[in-house]
Amino acid sequence: MASFGQTNVGDLPSEIQSIMAKPRYSEATWALRVVDVKSGKVIYDLNSQEKLLTGSVRKLYSVAVTLNQLGTDYRFKTPVFRTGEVDGSGDLRGDLVLVAKGDLTMGGRDNGDDTLAITDFDHNDANALGGAILTAPDPLAGLDKLAQQVAASGITKVSGDVIIDDRLFEAFRVPNQKLLITPIVVNDNRIDVTVLPTQPGEWAQVEWRPHTAAFNVISQVTTVAAGGKTDVTLIQVSPKEGIVKGQIAMDYVSPLPGVKTLVQTFRLDYPEPAQDAAASDYPATFARTTFIESLQRAGVKVRGPLVGPNPSNKLPPPNSYWADSQVAELVSAPYAQYSKLILKISHNLGANLSLMLFGLAHGVNTMPDALEEERSTLTGQYGLNGEGFYFPTNGSGSPDSMASAATTVDLLTFMAGQPTFPAYFDALPILGVDGSLAEIGIDSPARGKVFAKTGTFLDGDKIKAQALAGYIDTRSGRRLAYALFVNDAGEITGIPDVIDVIQDEGKISTIIQQLN
Repeated sequence: MASFGQTNVGDLPSEIQSIMAKPRYSEATWALRVVDVKSGKVIYDLNSQEKLLTGSVRKLYSVAVTLNQLGTDYRFKTPVFRTGEVDGSGDLRGDLVLVAKGDLTMGGRDNGDDTLAITDFDHNDANALGGAILTAPDPLAGLDKLAQQVAASGITKVSGDVIIDDRLFEAFRVPNQKLLITPIVVNDNRIDVTVLPTQPGEWAQVEWRPHTAAFNVISQVTTVAAGGKTDVTLIQVSPKEGIVKGQIAMDYVSPLPGVKTLVQTFRLDYPEPAQDAAASDYPATFARTTFIESLQRAGVKVRGPLVGPNPSNKLPPPNSYWADSQVAELVSAPYAQYSKLILKISHNLGANLSLMLFGLAHGVNTMPDALEEERSTLTGQYGLNGEGFYFPTNGSGSPDSMASAATTVDLLTFMAGQPTFPAYFDALPILGVDGSLAEIGIDSPARGKVFAKTGTFLDGDKIKAQALAGYIDTRSGRRLAYALFVNDAGEITGIPDVIDVIQDEGKISTIIQQLN
């Protein structure tokens, strides 16, 4: 039987109990806490003190501390320095160094109006979901801007080399997908591949971005007749090369609503253990090559090799750059936009990178130390119960982050009283409208009234955790903070089974919205 525990305040509505009692949840554990933000009154409470797996609801914590630490208006400023003098002909007799500052987008999502481009199906999830909607901005736009500034400074040739200084912190991996967290990020450290059918028996049209000498894509995809099976596989040969093979039907239709093409991605951090040493350096190597290509487009010649390892051994001592040697700077959109990107689409790299930035602001530069600083802040400054959360390895969630519904609601009510709250609230997915809730509760009377972060943790063919936490603007005009967790929600045969569970949590959220 499903574990319901005891409700401390009243009884759960029968409509909610009937959802929790579905056969799928026969072995599941549920937790729910709902609190009126203004009065603090507890509306519903079920198992709220029990720590459960959170999935990406954990991001509510890492984004909260970083948003409060940096502020909504914080902007990343990524500089480029020269290490030598520039002669009368514009020849830089030294190296050109781009110093990474942890900017997640590096101008590659900028809309040009201080906002970042976000789609409901992001390319970070393309391989898991079977597709994505790519953003409109050029992923290399930020590097192009830096290159244009370098040219405008009078440099026409770099006789030394181009180097990425990625010493802000040492790159590391988190357990979730063995994701590599690096100070330098270009296009989320991914290559986007789009496959389009042509005519039966002919090669399919395979496009990728960014197009660069740093990564080679080999296409081996054929087009089959309408009604045929679509089966496209990406094989990553190395951090520098990938093969796209298989077949695509002439009448291919994406399984995702609003997605018109087949999109998959290669990861530049190449998660295979045998390649780990090379992969840890490759985001900087990739950024170096793409920056050189941007410089070439801007009319700046570079003597160093276009493709090759990032020569970090040539870097000067950290923080030794002179202000008058700066020749370019990329200024980002406000951090409020980054928090929106992270929470709307559940950006794992962004959540971990944000927590590292929080740690750096506290004088530490490793994830374990950043996690300690986060815990100290959550318990000391925010007043959260330290027994109510357990975040041992990462800032994004799976596979080991745990929290109680009560502590999560305490965080949400705390944030509701902070100056950063408008940005925090605006960053949450909206039921039936956008982000990870865009396709949930589309026909619900609570559509547009539930603002919540989703969290999913799959272990093989089992749903270990599905969670939803955020705010509900009720029919009577109240604002509620709530956290809804279910662990061990049964086996799945595919993504539709996961969506069904999220829909159930959307229905529970709707019931709460309508009854209060």
